[in-house]
Amino acid sequence: MKDQLNSDLFDPRNEMDSDYSRGSAGSGGDFGFAFNDSNFSDRLLRIEIMGGPSDCLPDGEGCTSIADWARHRKRRREDMKKENVLDLSLCPEEQVLNDGQPDMDDAAGCENQDEEAVAMVEETQSGDEDANSNESSWNMDCSTVLRVKTLHISSPILAAKSPFFYKLFSNGMRESEQRHVTLRINASEEAALMELLNFMYSNTLSVTTAPALLDVLMAADKFEVASCMRYCSRLLRNLPMTPESALLYLDLPSSVLMGEAVQPLTDAAKQYLASRYKDMTKFQEEVMALPLAGIEAILSSDDLQIASEDAVYDFVLKWARTQYPKLKDRREVLGSRLARFIRFPYMTCRKLKKVLTCNDFDHEVSSKLVLEALFFKAEAPHRQRSLAAEESATLNRRFIERAYKYRPVKVVEFELPRQQCVVYLDLKREECANLFPSGRVYSQAFHLGGQGFFLSAHCNMDQQSSFHCFGLFLGMQEKGSVSFAVDYEFAARSKPTEEFVSKYKGNYTFTGGKAVGYRNLFAIPWTSFMAEDSLYFINGILHLRAELTIRH
Repeated sequence: MKDQLNSDLFDPRNEMDSDYSRGSAGSGGDFGFAFNDSNFSDRLLRIEIMGGPSDCLPDGEGCTSIADWARHRKRRREDMKKENVLDLSLCPEEQVLNDGQPDMDDAAGCENQDEEAVAMVEETQSGDEDANSNESSWNMDCSTVLRVKTLHISSPILAAKSPFFYKLFSNGMRESEQRHVTLRINASEEAALMELLNFMYSNTLSVTTAPALLDVLMAADKFEVASCMRYCSRLLRNLPMTPESALLYLDLPSSVLMGEAVQPLTDAAKQYLASRYKDMTKFQEEVMALPLAGIEAILSSDDLQIASEDAVYDFVLKWARTQYPKLKDRREVLGSRLARFIRFPYMTCRKLKKVLTCNDFDHEVSSKLVLEALFFKAEAPHRQRSLAAEESATLNRRFIERAYKYRPVKVVEFELPRQQCVVYLDLKREECANLFPSGRVYSQAFHLGGQGFFLSAHCNMDQQSSFHCFGLFLGMQEKGSVSFAVDYEFAARSKPTEEFVSKYKGNYTFTGGKAVGYRNLFAIPWTSFMAEDSLYFINGILHLRAELTIRH
């Protein structure tokens, strides 16, 4: 019966399952008046502030920026490692917990590896016995108690907010008129813990700066106060984001609770980085210096402004070779972390051949990726759209096309009776609309007779400069003295048959860097071409085809 009552009244899952953002800061009830008030408390919380290698200011204290907070925290972690001592806060109390409270193992927040674990003890002794117990229990030369704080607490309030305290208070405790709970924390955690305890009563914080909020967030993670983590997350999201703060949010400890409660913050950080660096060519040095989490955030974006997926692949290899000079490490990070962000199905077949022989990838991994890409390319268009739609609801985006500067094409090549290729280029209505009044969009390169070609779609003026219209051109990549004679034909699908209809035929002897085409492919003004009843957009897609044949 007692267990049932505990479950009904104090089970923190009821509070944890609710979305704290559904109301104001006080949506859980404001009990701030009862904080540290003996009239509304049933226990005493004894907080022992420890010295030792972590005897320092809070990470957020004295910090004026996110960068200061990160440097301070990193330096403190390195100092702790240099000391090469036991986990000071955990050592003396671990034995007490294991012996007296066997179900508390998972309550100590040990997922947070870079912070000292918290130890706690529930006591029912008198003051003298408590003192004697402390003298024997804390007899360690590796740390000292700098000071002690004592607070009046309400176990129902703390248990309702935190599984950590819920387990502590409901683990077979005997009734007693005076019960003491002892927590050991590092000096650097004191201010954050006091803010956290006050929040558990009042559902609000007095701190507003990013460094101080991060300190409270870390304390809330340790003591499993999800509502406070969500509250800190929301306040941090409302502050101006910078590359430093975004990367720091992605580098926070990744316990299960942290991942769930701070997901909106990490999502916002990823979106910020993806937006800031969507045109990577403008920030080449900056992007090359980003850590792995930042690169993953950028590469996950569909809006990456890059020439082609071939260029994405080349960038990933360059970054990995710079950051991971050892081949074993590089293969590991490429295979397990970065390969899933490269959309191999949208790479050219020429580049896919190079993937198979690239030593940076494990051969088994590269073979699987290339085979999957080729199977996707061979699928019918409706099946490709189906695969992309299935993946749009998942974290995996390998079948979803980015907004490439060079649009992907499908190419069918023939060797006999003459060297010939048929090239298909699809443009969305929005892409065409964005060309007005003088824009152009290029296709990825394709090859015929060993020469590289490309298509370019333009919004330009007609020959008499009387109105805007849609133009299509064919160009040869290689510059130089090479001469290449080609017959070409442009066609487009049109309603009502939705079959390809020839629009323009010609022949041209190319030299490197030259292009040929038709300024007004459909012989209509731009407004008619883009109209809702346009004959050339089928389900919002303009389907273009170019046939190239080498002349002998």
